[in-house]
Amino acid sequence: MALRAKSGFPSGHGDDVELVRRALIRDADAFRIIMRTHNRRLYRIARGVIRDDAEAEDIVQEAYCSAFSHLDQFRGESSLATWLSRIVINEALGRLRKKRRAPDFVTAISQNADKRIIQFPIKTGEDPERLMAQRQILQMVERATDALPDVYRTVFIARVIEGLSQEETADLLGIKTETVKTRLHRARALVRKQLDDQIGPVLMDAFPFAGQRCARLTTAVMKQLGFIE
Repeated sequence: MALRAKSGFPSGHGDDVELVRRALIRDADAFRIIMRTHNRRLYRIARGVIRDDAEAEDIVQEAYCSAFSHLDQFRGESSLATWLSRIVINEALGRLRKKRRAPDFVTAISQNADKRIIQFPIKTGEDPERLMAQRQILQMVERATDALPDVYRTVFIARVIEGLSQEETADLLGIKTETVKTRLHRARALVRKQLDDQIGPVLMDAFPFAGQRCARLTTAVMKQLGFIE
């Protein structure tokens, strides 16, 4: 099997081809490298479709098992990232269709509406008020993304959150590039509208001056006034 797969590979995507070759001869390190390289993207794609953290992880696991059992079918015509992403998309969409046929689908969606799909990089020791404001914005973006219709959400996840090009997204989802462009435009408009509806109350807390900042300034002034040594 490995020899047939090797002879069928084109010259492109050299690193991917080499990893697959190694995996086909059961090189454990190759499997680890593949997963560590693609885990984050695949999880976020699955999470963007299914809107459930635990099930998204399960989807990625199933997708890896399926992909690794059919590695001899990878020909390097697209990148390994695209090949794996397509498997994840298909698995996630299949589960989504099953959920829609289940009577408790609406309940499942509402219970998982506040799950996280995006992570801000948080620095140790950063101002707690700023962190709280970031989390509020993060939650609004996540809710707005989760609220998108499926056809728009998958494009939005691929283009905006994962940063794929228009062509890569079209290849991943099996649609035309013009369709990607149209759906992304609509998705952005829907997200923008939902954020506009929510942003007012959050802006009231913009540029917070409490907690550490307030205490630091108060202490400095009290020292200048001679109340603190």
